[in-house]
Amino acid sequence: MEKNEFLGTEPVGKLLFKLALPAVTAQIINMLYNIIDRIYIGHMPVNGSLALTGVGVCLPIIMIISAFAAFISMGGAPRASIEMGKGNKTEAEKILGSCFTTQIIISAILTIILHIFGESLLMMFGASENTISYAIQYLSIYSLGTVFVQLTLGMNAFINAQGFTRIGMATVLIGAICNIVFDPIFIYVLDFGVRGAAIATILSQAISTTWILHFLRSDQAVLNIKKEYLIPDLKIILSCMALGIAPFIMQASESIINICFNSSLLTYGGDIAVGSMTICTSVMQFALLPLQGLAQGAQPISSYNFGAKNAKRVKQTFLYLLICSVTYSCTFCALIIISPESFVRLFNQEDTALIAFATHALRIYCIGLAPMGAQMACQMTFISTGNAKSSIFVAMLRKFILLIPLIYLLPLIFENKTDAIFIADPIATVISATFTSILFYIQFKAALQQMKRQTQNLVRS
Repeated sequence: MEKNEFLGTEPVGKLLFKLALPAVTAQIINMLYNIIDRIYIGHMPVNGSLALTGVGVCLPIIMIISAFAAFISMGGAPRASIEMGKGNKTEAEKILGSCFTTQIIISAILTIILHIFGESLLMMFGASENTISYAIQYLSIYSLGTVFVQLTLGMNAFINAQGFTRIGMATVLIGAICNIVFDPIFIYVLDFGVRGAAIATILSQAISTTWILHFLRSDQAVLNIKKEYLIPDLKIILSCMALGIAPFIMQASESIINICFNSSLLTYGGDIAVGSMTICTSVMQFALLPLQGLAQGAQPISSYNFGAKNAKRVKQTFLYLLICSVTYSCTFCALIIISPESFVRLFNQEDTALIAFATHALRIYCIGLAPMGAQMACQMTFISTGNAKSSIFVAMLRKFILLIPLIYLLPLIFENKTDAIFIADPIATVISATFTSILFYIQFKAALQQMKRQTQNLVRS
């Protein structure tokens, strides 16, 4: 029996739980990985609030780096799973090898761009005279580790796609533990401040990368990185990019959205408003990463059975994913609305003005989390089943068609300008989730019927 054949045989509910639990755990750990720097920096005894805002200005660039990892891996990993479902291991390994090399090339290009244009980008993204020095300190170090970020995020997707979500969880756990240990050493003990947070992050990512490459070269993996497949195949890369455009837009657009939010908030509310947005986006990451973990657990099941033309299991996987995602998103939304200050105080406990402003903003900003469960389940199932066109459209709908115009239009309508900016996100989410659910129902139903017809034709022949 093939190592990943269980994706097509085990009961779907049990299998989703087995794959999603370590994936969700990994995403929660990854959340700590992403925000631990901000927590430590926000509690620095001297200028902690300004340093937190400066690092927050770096978030759009960090999101872009992560988005490029998703551009390749989140298109390549489902393609590899589909090929495994068809029984074509060689093609799946070609996809893995091509994506690996492409990510290294992209990493080199990004590193060069950030070192040449880093300061200009930070000013464009909402840095002020008070915060630019902290932003430059962080980014100048962080950008050196771009290749480790790319490979850790990108190649871990291929580990999860093979059904080894526990190994994927271990990857994130190793990096998170290292980061949690390194941060206080470099920030406080060695007194590197913001630079120390960046050093801790890239060292942790480098250790995670080493772990991933060891696994993908071992006999334990179904798919291995092989020398003969390392030269990128243009046809393969283009097909992966076509499917990866949607998650790329989802993540890269977060960067653009962050720029729009920061620039507007700096105009109407100053540094305290930008600092509050840093906290709001950090809490939203906390909320959304488990949803992404659920989707990662469902992805190999959906993709494998889609490749195997098993419509029943594809439908069951989506229904389980939808129920779990909506239940989680509504529960977490309620927790934030009931007690927003407890989340804000994770990042700062001394600046009473920042705490008050961010507490009010967070309650408004996170209202749209409730329908996000349905949006995420539909959008990720589009990707898992290779529906590139629909996944691209729904990704663009929420961010570019709805949210960006609302960020600039609503302050012209409402008297409280900053409240108007923060409420733009939930309005866009509600509209987008409604449309996405309707589109998904129509297209998913048609895809299942087509799979059933193909299966019946194979049986007859």
